[in-house]
Amino acid sequence: MAIDPNRFGLSCAITTPMREGGAIDLPRLVHHARHVLAQGCDSVTLFGTTGEGAALGLPARTAMMGALIGAGLDPSRQVYAGIAAASLHEAIDQARIALDAGAKGLLVAPPFYFKGVSDEGLHAWFSQFIEKLGASARNIILYHIPSVTAVNISVGLVQRLKTAFPGLIAGVKDSSGDYASTEALLKAHGELAILVGDERLLGRAVRAGAQGTICGVANLVPHLLRPIVYEGTDDPTVNALVDEICSHPVLPAVKALVGHLHGDPGYRAMRPPLEALDETRARRLFTAFDAITRAKAA
Repeated sequence: MAIDPNRFGLSCAITTPMREGGAIDLPRLVHHARHVLAQGCDSVTLFGTTGEGAALGLPARTAMMGALIGAGLDPSRQVYAGIAAASLHEAIDQARIALDAGAKGLLVAPPFYFKGVSDEGLHAWFSQFIEKLGASARNIILYHIPSVTAVNISVGLVQRLKTAFPGLIAGVKDSSGDYASTEALLKAHGELAILVGDERLLGRAVRAGAQGTICGVANLVPHLLRPIVYEGTDDPTVNALVDEICSHPVLPAVKALVGHLHGDPGYRAMRPPLEALDETRARRLFTAFDAITRAKAA
């Protein structure tokens, strides 16, 4: 099957390994990034929700970008950067770090502190963000994750932004978990890269025209996700794995499983206020993960 080089494909919303106390563990980050790319990911997305991006300041972002580039990753092909800030100036500084380092594009969440904001207010915020980036702005993916931000990226807002900034709005990542939302985005904006955050909806969305995903489970089974992204298949193993992860605190569960895969519990540390899974829960998760993946291999 020929692969369209313009298709977004499979991006890992990569976890951020941390040392106790919250410092970034750059060697573990590099090791894991190389692993997911070798196992089938087209790119990694730093600083996303799974990567605890809203808790990462500018020095950490600079160091992480530098570590991956220093390890030989091509940022123009293999690295996207999440932007998550309540302050417009902070969002711009985050974006400049990534763009100046050569990142392929940005996954931009709306400002999330104030609730009940209108499309008019969001249009003004995104417009100022893009205008202040100037000529460096490129490949902006709007991030719809209302369960976290409590702010909607509406079909109408996407229309206004892609009209105002032709060629700069590259796509929308829909992490609403609601297929009706994805369907509406595909119908109105199918020429953009519509991406799906919930892996259980991915095959259906790809068959309807979605271009792929930025997702957390790509940290664990990119080889299983790749056929879903490129062929629109359904995989009960992936669905079962997502269901199991969602029965735990999701971010600590993904980190624990990354450590389980690498045989390295050092991947499990979280930055406060998030907490790592306790040992009892982690062992239960590992047992379930091994059973699910063994059944697929058999």
